[in-house]
Amino acid sequence: MPEKVLKGRVALVTGVSRRKGIGFAIAQQLAILGADVFIHSYSPYDATQMWGADPNGISALIALLQKYGTRIAHAQGNFLDPAVPSQIMSTAVQTFGHIDILIANHAYSTMGNLEQLTAAEIDTHLQVNVRGTLLLVQAFAAQHSGCSGGRVVLLTSGQHLNPMPEELSYVASKGALHQLTLSLSAYLIGRKITTNAINPGATDTGYASNELYESVLRANPQGRWGQPEDAARLIGWLVTDEAQWVTGQVINSTGGGL
Repeated sequence: MPEKVLKGRVALVTGVSRRKGIGFAIAQQLAILGADVFIHSYSPYDATQMWGADPNGISALIALLQKYGTRIAHAQGNFLDPAVPSQIMSTAVQTFGHIDILIANHAYSTMGNLEQLTAAEIDTHLQVNVRGTLLLVQAFAAQHSGCSGGRVVLLTSGQHLNPMPEELSYVASKGALHQLTLSLSAYLIGRKITTNAINPGATDTGYASNELYESVLRANPQGRWGQPEDAARLIGWLVTDEAQWVTGQVINSTGGGL
């Protein structure tokens, strides 16, 4: 792919809080391709998880992204608050003037089988992952000028390929994004905005137990876990002009595995 093919375009990437995460890899790839990037994070969520927040904080991530010579800005926000998606978009627009590309990478995820389900956990998954994403897309479309190059990329999971009975609330929310992709595409394509979703497959972001890690290694025909950069390269291509004919698709980037 030619260098700096996204020069002059601006991307908003949510869920960028750890250098080992998919969000950071996406932001990095877009910066490499020349885009200015506004990143969103919510570090308090990471701090409660087994992988923890990035040890050097968001300032270290910003410094790494700035090395590629494009403009980088940041805001933090909890999408559990329904006002935050529009606030994040408004701040990004105030910072850069407009947003051409929205990558909805943020996710709330906890384990829970049928017996462990609670109304609160179901609601939190749906509020952050589904409501938060839909409101972001709404705010993105409202500020989009209708010029060519508009892009929305959602992140789903592998719930349509393999059962995930220990993550039912998460499955419900990611399944909703999967099913929304085609309808959002139909609504937005007239405004020159393509809409696609990516299932990045099992990606080594530091969340897996040793048992799960080895299980994925055995099951994947390429003999490795996905890396954040694998999904980032695909998304980087999808938001270029080369991919203007691709919309309404849910793409499985799984290395041939699940």
